[in-house]
Amino acid sequence: MQNYGGAYPPQGYAMMTRANSQALKWTLISLGILLALLAGAVTLYIIGYATGATGLAVGMLFATLPVPIYILLILWIDRYESEPVWMLATAFFWGATFAAFISIIINSLVGQLLAEAIDPYTGRYYAMILSAPVVEEFSKALVLFALFWWKKDEFDGILDGIVYAGMVGLGFAMTENFKYYGEAAVMGGNTLSGLFILRGTISPFAHPLFTSMTGIGLGWAIQTHNKAVKGIMPVLGLFAAMLLHFFWNRSALGGPVAFFVVYFLVMFPIFLGAIIAIVFALRREGRIVSYHLWNDCQRGLFTPHEYYRLCTVRGRMGASYRALTGGGLRLWRARMRYNQLASELAFHRSRVHRGLITDPRAAHEREMAFVNHLAELRRQLGPF
Repeated sequence: MQNYGGAYPPQGYAMMTRANSQALKWTLISLGILLALLAGAVTLYIIGYATGATGLAVGMLFATLPVPIYILLILWIDRYESEPVWMLATAFFWGATFAAFISIIINSLVGQLLAEAIDPYTGRYYAMILSAPVVEEFSKALVLFALFWWKKDEFDGILDGIVYAGMVGLGFAMTENFKYYGEAAVMGGNTLSGLFILRGTISPFAHPLFTSMTGIGLGWAIQTHNKAVKGIMPVLGLFAAMLLHFFWNRSALGGPVAFFVVYFLVMFPIFLGAIIAIVFALRREGRIVSYHLWNDCQRGLFTPHEYYRLCTVRGRMGASYRALTGGGLRLWRARMRYNQLASELAFHRSRVHRGLITDPRAAHEREMAFVNHLAELRRQLGPF
């Protein structure tokens, strides 16, 4: 056996291992993208078979147009540490492709089997109020659990859970609306405009709200030290998502009165509760930033004024606005990057403190990279 002369393999071996790891990573990513495209294509074919090409085109147009606005609203709440674009895109496109594909196949199969065994109305009824909540929330939750387990360095708490859940919910709702808007377009009259008002303005965040229950459960689990809570909250969150989805679908079959009763007495209070959870989660993240950057303020990396601006949403927004109006887009981008890196430094230290990062050398090297980059950006920003 070759003696490497120590605990570490030779440099060539390490480089070859990293190259193999990168090749495997990109192979899996490429495979995932191809499977997502295939799932999306099959889903569109199934929807188009029911609505026709024209109906599908109209449905896609109406369903896609407002999506950028909804995405911006969800991303706006993530004020301290913005999530990686690739993870947000993964969540959105999982909802739009894989989750939609799984749901349309299983729900259609359940409805068909029940229709053949009993009658078409019963098949449609139970597929909508029993199968759909369970299958759809489970299929959407799969990507959230994957991010929770494999990207703990980017999944820090309840706010992150809500953001990722919102993205997967929006992707799913967009594809689902291809079908509903397409069918409404085929029916003609005012059906499409009425449905667009209902689904696009009155209840555009229904699916993100359902799935946010799962995100809250996962976020709660990752920020607690209680092992029982860590095990219970993800399951409880998923169950809450399914239950909320059940009530919503059941109300849709009960007529206008039942719909608006559930809307105002169940959905609206829970929506307000989610907003309150977001406010408290933002305050928690602000405390993490202030706690873990205080030593940097004391040793001069940040001035006291800069430190307090970084620790509040209002301070960050004010600093970004001044950079934009006083220095243009270049300084605005530098300021946004500066705010982001300061948060990443604070949350990195928080993960080390919670034991999520166990390699002290890697942790120190990453911290120094953040500090050096912040110092360079501070020089670029000047008085801004």
